[in-house]
Amino acid sequence: MERKDFETWLDNISVTFLSLTDLQKNETLDHLISLSGAVQLRHLSNNLETLLKRDFLKLLPLELSFYLLKWLDPQTLLTCCLVSKQWNKVISACTEVWQTACKNLGWQIDDSVQDALHWKKVYLKAILRMKQLEDHEAFETSSLIGHSARVYALYYKDGLLCTGSDDLSAKLWDVSTGQCVYGIQTHTCAAVKFDEQKLVTGSFDNTVACWEWSSGARTQHFRGHTGAVFSVDYNDELDILVSGSADFTVKVWALSAGTCLNTLTGHTEWVTKIWPIGREINCKCLKTLSVSEDRSICLQPRLHFDGKYIVCSSALGLYQWDFASYDILRVIKTPEIANLALLGFGDIFALLFDNRYLYIMDLRTESLISRWPLPEYRKSKRGSSFLAGEASWLNGLDGHNDTGLVFATSMPDHSIHLVLWKEHG
Repeated sequence: MERKDFETWLDNISVTFLSLTDLQKNETLDHLISLSGAVQLRHLSNNLETLLKRDFLKLLPLELSFYLLKWLDPQTLLTCCLVSKQWNKVISACTEVWQTACKNLGWQIDDSVQDALHWKKVYLKAILRMKQLEDHEAFETSSLIGHSARVYALYYKDGLLCTGSDDLSAKLWDVSTGQCVYGIQTHTCAAVKFDEQKLVTGSFDNTVACWEWSSGARTQHFRGHTGAVFSVDYNDELDILVSGSADFTVKVWALSAGTCLNTLTGHTEWVTKIWPIGREINCKCLKTLSVSEDRSICLQPRLHFDGKYIVCSSALGLYQWDFASYDILRVIKTPEIANLALLGFGDIFALLFDNRYLYIMDLRTESLISRWPLPEYRKSKRGSSFLAGEASWLNGLDGHNDTGLVFATSMPDHSIHLVLWKEHG
């Protein structure tokens, strides 16, 4: 049959075929298939698969596509992104799906970010960091070398670490570079705290002193304790300094004048921790907290207090009190590892350690999700020769706050051992 005649015949057959009922169309196709040879059947098989496929992500309204995608887990969604450019575009733009996936990983969500494609990238970054934590590969270490005697006092703020030593000096270090920013001669330091202009030190000589970074001059000297001063805090606006001592007392001082305003008693052991000074000083014991009526279970000296909760570790686990009512809200047991000490406590994560490892706990599941080996660091009665670094990530990672210092401790060789977040891969 000539091409022109064939096309005319095909048009006529098509018009007739379209006029048939569905049943008649099926019978017609069955008859044509029965007349077909191998070449025709192969052609039919190859084309039917393409004809029968329907791209629902392309055909459905975007809102319905997003609704269906919410039922898939993130790993499946990532696989679906490989199907086609269209699928990748639609899935990547499903903000709610990726935000939920990030939250489930303990990630902080900034709802002000409007870029739809942003959250898939955040999830990919989050899953990488969480994988590093699970594989115990999220951190790296370095050392600060410069002191010639025992380093007992450590204080960290905004990327700077202050160290006080028995070599009668205090140094201020840039943690990111390992460089010493300031170094001044002091007394033996048991506690340090600093700002841009000054350094405040508590000493084994039973005094507190204030020093100027730029000149190294001592600008104030506070005398009155009868034991080593293991904790200090101050507030320039209130003109107040507070010190805790091995003489079992806490003293409140006028920062500028150096005079003692009040002495607080009641402790039966060294005062090794005082909370940051707020807007006012209330020189009154509000409550004595314990985890057993006979106080047979000892609380460890390191506490977490954020104005809302008090958290402390013991041999039985972590205890969390409500600061308003002093009720115990939560007890987190750690049966697999006993006597974990608390370094930091947040909304999502807690940082703990023992003699061998640094641990990260997911507080939502109360399980330890990562650990990092620690060297044989210098141990002390009050536990002041180590500290936690950046703390914002404990309330949830965000891709930016997992940088800088995690943990610092003084070493027997007078160096300072640092545990730092490893940069994102």
